[in-house]
Amino acid sequence: MSGVYLITGGAGFIGSHLTDRLAARGDRIVVLDDLSCGVPDNLQRALDVGNVRLVRGSVLDAELVQRCISEVDVCVHFAAALGVKRIVDRPLESLLANVRGADVVMAAANEAGCRLMFASSSEVYGKRSGDALTELADCTIGAPSYARWSYAIAKQFGEALANAYRQDAEAAITTVRLFNIVGPRQSSAYGMVLPQFVAQALADRPITIYGDGSQSRCFTSVHDAIDALELLLTSDEAVGGTFNVGASVSIRIDDLARLVIARAGSRSTIEYIPYAEAYGPGYQELGNRVPDTSTLRELTGWVAQRTIEETIDEVIASQLRALVSEPPSAQSPPVETEPATVSAGV
Repeated sequence: MSGVYLITGGAGFIGSHLTDRLAARGDRIVVLDDLSCGVPDNLQRALDVGNVRLVRGSVLDAELVQRCISEVDVCVHFAAALGVKRIVDRPLESLLANVRGADVVMAAANEAGCRLMFASSSEVYGKRSGDALTELADCTIGAPSYARWSYAIAKQFGEALANAYRQDAEAAITTVRLFNIVGPRQSSAYGMVLPQFVAQALADRPITIYGDGSQSRCFTSVHDAIDALELLLTSDEAVGGTFNVGASVSIRIDDLARLVIARAGSRSTIEYIPYAEAYGPGYQELGNRVPDTSTLRELTGWVAQRTIEETIDEVIASQLRALVSEPPSAQSPPVETEPATVSAGV
């Protein structure tokens, strides 16, 4: 669907890549971001095109969200507090930001009759491991007393809320469950594994692995993910559906570390840190989580194209460019500032 878009959290990792894609094809975009995690420089390419407006503010500001949504045809809701380290360190802030943010954005979209894409996460599956997971697979969440599960609970709430709006108000909502999206612009600040490994490898520091490294993930290139999101946004049949978006090839975390070291030409060693030391007592991890993307493939023909090696090389090149680049200049993108409420990270 082409037209005018609102992207909440659009200055962040995935949001900025989607903004680039939509701006390049001629759509107009309003980006709403409180910049707690997003970076205006991520949007420089899209802003240079001239059809993107960046508004600084929180998705918890209902009046601001309503004003932004009144200007657009489609809203893509990415804004969220995320990252395992952030969730464990600040569970209350993270939980409230995610739950209240989803509520505010969905209510405003429903009132305006605006099509909405809600970005959920593979975290909703919780401890489920093993066979490829369909969108209707049971979810096994750990006890709420463990902060580790706050993010999963919040995303499950968001999905339940989306389903309720679809059922009771016939709201035009598409839900996407994103599986370990990686690529350039992703920050290591909140425990994102690939950018952290690359930064450590480029500095020849030890690669720190939490746990024994046997846990595995299916890493998905952000470019593949954006391909999927664009296809879903242009499909009327996607409205009302929930879609897994992720690669099907898994890799152990210790193998990922070795691959990063090799491709970076690094002298780094690998250091294993117990979960209790990294995150505190009671932390719970999962084993292997693989997406079944047949629903997405049957509707759109999408399959992941990029290999993990290609993505690692791209992240290495991106971080090397950042190491030699000048500090942000006075030419930084202009931002329309609105009063921020509680921070909602991107």
